[in-house]
Order: sequence, then C-alpha cells, then structure tokens
Amino acid sequence: MEGRPMKIVNILLTLPLVTGFSLFSPIKAETSGIETATFAGGCFWCMTPPFEKLDGVLKVVAGYADGRESAPTYEDYAEKGFTEAVQITYDPAKITYSDLVDVFWKQINPTDPEGQFVDRGPQYRAAVYYHNKVQRKLAERSKLELEKSGRYDKPIVTPILPFKNFYAAENYHQDYYKKDPMRYNSYHSNSGRDEYLNAIWGAKKH
Repeated sequence: MEGRPMKIVNILLTLPLVTGFSLFSPIKAETSGIETATFAGGCFWCMTPPFEKLDGVLKVVAGYADGRESAPTYEDYAEKGFTEAVQITYDPAKITYSDLVDVFWKQINPTDPEGQFVDRGPQYRAAVYYHNKVQRKLAERSKLELEKSGRYDKPIVTPILPFKNFYAAENYHQDYYKKDPMRYNSYHSNSGRDEYLNAIWGAKKH
C-alpha cells in the first residue's frame, strides 16, 4: 500500500509477536471452545478495526494467507502468492461465524476481482477462507443471499476457498490504527473504502 512503512530493523523478524505467535509459524486454528475465521479484504490495516470491536471476538491478527511458499514478509508476500488477510479468534457462544461473514461483506467491494479500492493487484484480492465444512456452507449461503439482494449492479466475484495457510504479519502491522492513528486515518480516508461502503450500505455498514 502506498505510503506504508517498509521493513523496520531486521531484528523484528526474529522477535515473537505480542499476539503470541511466531512471525514465521503458520497460525493454527481451533482450540477448545474457541474458533477461527480467516478473511481477505484488501488492506489488513483496514480490516482489523471492524472485527476487533465485536463482542465475542478475542483476537484479530493481520497477516498473509493462501500463499505458495512459507515465511512471507511484507517485502515478498506478494511474489509468494499471498493475500493480505486477517485471522479472527472468536467465542462462538457470543458471536457466530455467520455474524462475522456479514461484517466481512460490509467491509469490501465483492464485485472487484483485481484488488480492493485504492490497492490493486492479486495480493489485495478479497476472499473467504473456510476452515471446515460448516463454515463453507454458511459462507456460500451468505454469498447467495447477497447476490439475490440486488444490492450490487455487478456480479459478486469474491471466492470462498478452503483455508490453506496463514502467517502473522510483522509486529508493526498489528493494530496499526492504534499505533499510528494519524497515518492510518490519512491512508484510510484516501483509500475510497468508506465512500464506497457508505454508498452501498449507508447506516447498515457497521
């Protein structure tokens, strides 16, 4: 993304994230009573806040999903075939997967196969990565309902794909909207995301 900070000191690549995950270890899904959802919606900075504020969401990690190789970094994740994504750890007793999918649709342009808003290229493509058959069924049903709603004047092209891998991004990308709100707000306000979502969803965006 234009204007985003590049590699900080190399030592960051060897430090564990504050989230508890090793930078180059794939994040594993599902612990007892807790579930995981993974979504790609363009800029992972922008995809973090809408999920973090939800009751029942325990953690949101920005990272790289669905790539061909291992150990992606911000400098090479695109050439390794990854997308920017967020992985959400949540309590299904408080919030359902369907609720999360509904929030996901309200953050993206599902008719755009080439990226999201100002961010162009396959590394910014939107996708739902399901972790099990139940998630797949719920995501496909939600997509079908959205298609039938008539809300969009173009076909919905966001794919629903089996989860393959996810690597947490560098620490400075985590909760970036809190760490550098001025820079985040400048980027976000010029991305075109809010204008589009307000036109499509209005007050129902959140």
